[in-house]
Amino acid sequence: MSAVDQLFSDLRSKKQKALMPFFTAGDPDIQTTIELIAAAESAGANLCEVGVPYSDPIADGPVIQASYQRALDRGFKLQQVFAMGGELGDRVAMPLVTMVSYSIIFRVGPRQYVERAQAAGYAGAIVPDLLVEEADDFSKLCSDADFSLIQLVTPTTPRERQVRIAQSTSGFLYYVSVTGITGERKELPPDLVENVDWLRGQTDLPICIGFGISGVETAAKLAPVADGLIVGSAIVRRVAEASDRGQATKQVTQFIGELRQAIDSA
Repeated sequence: MSAVDQLFSDLRSKKQKALMPFFTAGDPDIQTTIELIAAAESAGANLCEVGVPYSDPIADGPVIQASYQRALDRGFKLQQVFAMGGELGDRVAMPLVTMVSYSIIFRVGPRQYVERAQAAGYAGAIVPDLLVEEADDFSKLCSDADFSLIQLVTPTTPRERQVRIAQSTSGFLYYVSVTGITGERKELPPDLVENVDWLRGQTDLPICIGFGISGVETAAKLAPVADGLIVGSAIVRRVAEASDRGQATKQVTQFIGELRQAIDSA
C-alpha cells in the first residue's frame, strides 16, 4: 500500500473524509510553501497536493495559472519540488502528492521521476494530461513502486472511459466537479451527486471531488458524497492576496480550519 492507500483506509475505518489543499510550489517562494503546508496539516488537512509550475497548464483557471507564472518568473526549477519534499518529511506526517504534467515526467523519465519523487517523500502524483490509452506502462510502474497514480474523471468523460481510467488509477480517483477549468464557484452541477454515485458503483477506489469548491458551503454539500475534497484556487488566491508570509499562513490556517469543521459536521 502507498501512503495514500493507507490514509484512505484509516479514514474509512473512522468514517471520516479527507481534506486535501493544493499549493503551488514556489509561490511566493519555496520556504513559504513549506510553511503553508505544515500549517495546513496543523489546521486539519489530511493530504496535500503540490502543484509543479508549468508554462502550459492543462485545466487550471486564472488563479492557479497566475501562481505558476509567478513561480516560473522567480526561476522555479523541478529540483526545488524534490528538495522541498525532503524538508517537509521532517515536519509533516500527511502524504504529499505532486500535481504534474506528464510532459515533465516524460522529460525526466518516468522511472526516474517516480524514484526521485519517492526519495523526496512524495507518495504519488496527479497527472491530469496522461491519456488512458497511454497510461498502462506508467500505471504498472507506479503500482510496482507503491506510488499512487491519481487520474481525473470529468463530467463529460464517457462512462465506459471513466471505468478504464479507474482501472489504471491508484490511491484515489479525482472527480472534476464541473466542466471547464479550476476556480471557485458558487453553484455546482445538479447531476454531480448522481454521477459520483454511479462511479462509486464501478470502482472500489476512494472518490475525491475537486474544482469549484469555494468555501464552507460547497464543502458541506459535497462532503457526504465524496471520500475527500480538494481545494485549490480558494487557497492559492488567499496566498496571493496576503501581504507577507505570516498573513498568508494565518489566512490559510483559518480557512482550512473552517473547511475541516464544515466537512466533519456535514
